[in-house]
Amino acid sequence: MLTRKDLYNIPGWHTRKHLVVIESDDWGSVRMPSAAAYNQFLAHGVRVDLDPYCRYDNLATSEDLSNLFEVLNSVKDCYGNPAVITANAVTANPDFEKIAASNFENYYYEPFTHTLAKSPRHTDAFALWQQGMDAKLFHPQLHGREHLNVKKWLAALRSAEPATLLAFQLGTFGLTQDSAPTIKQYYLGAFNSALPTDIEHYRTIICEGAELFNTIFGFRSESFIAPTYEWSPDIEPHLTAAGIKYLQGTVCQKIPVGDDQGTILKRRCFQGTQSPHGLIYLMRNCFFEPSLKPEADNVGECLHHIKKAFRWGKAANICSHRVNFIGSIDKRNTDRNLPALRRLLSEILRNWPDTQFVTSDTLGAIIQSKS
Repeated sequence: MLTRKDLYNIPGWHTRKHLVVIESDDWGSVRMPSAAAYNQFLAHGVRVDLDPYCRYDNLATSEDLSNLFEVLNSVKDCYGNPAVITANAVTANPDFEKIAASNFENYYYEPFTHTLAKSPRHTDAFALWQQGMDAKLFHPQLHGREHLNVKKWLAALRSAEPATLLAFQLGTFGLTQDSAPTIKQYYLGAFNSALPTDIEHYRTIICEGAELFNTIFGFRSESFIAPTYEWSPDIEPHLTAAGIKYLQGTVCQKIPVGDDQGTILKRRCFQGTQSPHGLIYLMRNCFFEPSLKPEADNVGECLHHIKKAFRWGKAANICSHRVNFIGSIDKRNTDRNLPALRRLLSEILRNWPDTQFVTSDTLGAIIQSKS
């Protein structure tokens, strides 16, 4: 009997190769600044313990990165290459001091490398990014300028929404209704509006984000993943102008209607098919998210999905967010997850010895070449 996973993997491009991609979102973005900030939220009644991203996620420290790289480098594919993370990165974070000085009327941002440099726990972290890139363990791609809808966030701050203001004072913005029911509008979706004025604003954000990516990393990103998997097709010409060729995401694109007041459309994005504007969908068809589902058999479920992807001639495109690899807020998070990642990678190679580890943009080029 065919399942939904089978049906998602049938349409589109096919290959006989066993290609494995690991796409990991949110790199570079602030989330929970520290364990002290986490405890302050709880003291104010904001239930950050109910949201795994608030519970565990943070800018990666050099220790986080070193531990992750050791696991990735512990395996080699059929060409002798280690496992590699496609690290989907935002290139900027809010400049909280300047925004406060404007009484929340104006938005200012800083490159994420400046955010790292200002934090005593992260001053040497970007050097580890560069080491991971040199060792072909860590390959950045574009996740946007910031993981934030600027207009909606500033409006929440100006309205004095209590949890949003508290988060601002603690140097973050990453709250949702899961932890703070007083938040009435979702502002983590950077592109979750289809209003013409917003689309024009997104053109500037995409251009600036892509240019900053090139400045920081020395190359242009050819793939892109929209925060929260939500974007209007109207931004795609702006992505193309910024050099984007490939769209990461799940099988379901969420398309905002108007200003995204709870109404969205959905479009199927099968691996290797094209968007209305000619961008190639890469489509995630496997998931390894142990921080989000700690009680699940994450390794077994991911292997099951990989088997289905390979059965239908698709790349195994694994979704695994940064939160799974961060131990600086709670070390138990990585104590659980990194051994599980090691098992997953070892089992992939045991079951499919001819596996090739590739990055998202490499997968896109393979699809485009029809090989």
